[in-house]
Amino acid sequence: MPSLTYQELHARHTDAIRAEVAAALELAGPPGDLLRASCEELLRRQTMRYPLSVLPLAVHGAETGDPEPALPLAVVHLLWWTAACRLDDLADAEAAASCPASAAASPASPVSPASAARQDGTGACAVTGPGAPGHETVLTTLAAGSLLPLRLLDSPRLPGPVRPALTAEFTSGGLAAVAGQLADLRGGANGSPRREAVLTAYRGKSGAPFAMITTMAALLAGAEPDRVRRWRELGTLLGILWQLFNDQEDIVTGRHEDLRNGTVTHLLACAAERSSPEEAARLRLLRAAARTSPEARGELLELLLTGPALEDFAQDLETYRRLAHALLDRLPGREPYASCLHDLVGQASRLFLRTPAPVV
Repeated sequence: MPSLTYQELHARHTDAIRAEVAAALELAGPPGDLLRASCEELLRRQTMRYPLSVLPLAVHGAETGDPEPALPLAVVHLLWWTAACRLDDLADAEAAASCPASAAASPASPVSPASAARQDGTGACAVTGPGAPGHETVLTTLAAGSLLPLRLLDSPRLPGPVRPALTAEFTSGGLAAVAGQLADLRGGANGSPRREAVLTAYRGKSGAPFAMITTMAALLAGAEPDRVRRWRELGTLLGILWQLFNDQEDIVTGRHEDLRNGTVTHLLACAAERSSPEEAARLRLLRAAARTSPEARGELLELLLTGPALEDFAQDLETYRRLAHALLDRLPGREPYASCLHDLVGQASRLFLRTPAPVV
């Protein structure tokens, strides 16, 4: 058993993270200011199910034995992912608007009790209540996810000499994440989806922001360049693993957002690569029909979860799990934070797709 889980690390620092969030919001304006109120509403509405805001704390703790100097980076991580998830919801809403039958057939998405218990982090999103109109949301997410973190990275809360490096890492990581998200949105548009292409997109859309925050934490800790490079790669691997985790969770919770949106997931690419020409044609038909048809979603899920596609998914998941643990072994760090990172890798790399989930 690890001496400290990442949930326990979050529990230790929950109050401190909240205080840092409040301090960051002051940079948006005084109490009652419109922009500040919009950012506060975004954070209230777009909570996260998993406490991955502690990732920079674990990295800084592993390097120095003290996680607290990385608290501002925990807020940067939280703000970035809150905005990213909100923009993702807007994209999903746009897709649903183009398929009204799908929206009409979609009840409220159930969430597993284990997921609901893990709030205020980064990963799968939990949305509560109606949001602001789309154009207001875009402006708020721009401020909360990009401009406010940049102000925070230039604040006295962080040592002056390291601020330029942190800002450069934030912008380059954000650009890489956007490029990966664009690749993901266009995945499978031309020809049959391939595992390598999907994993490349995952390396950008999820790997880049995770690598961004682990690198920033290592830079803040004063790590040697070789260790900074390894922390960057660990973040990339963690981001890929967490995307594979989210893909699984979307199925087992019964939300099936990926099927409703026509998203090309790694599991779908595994199925496409294993298909004969006839099976590939059926897969394309089911993928298109699954956007609006519960029956098609059920057939597609059965195909994905009972054939060799799941074996390939599990193989790739295990490969990335081994790579992440091996990298951590080459990054010996202070306890209990090193074991906390091993715990995070273990949680992110669980295989829990077993049998077809009920489809609605």
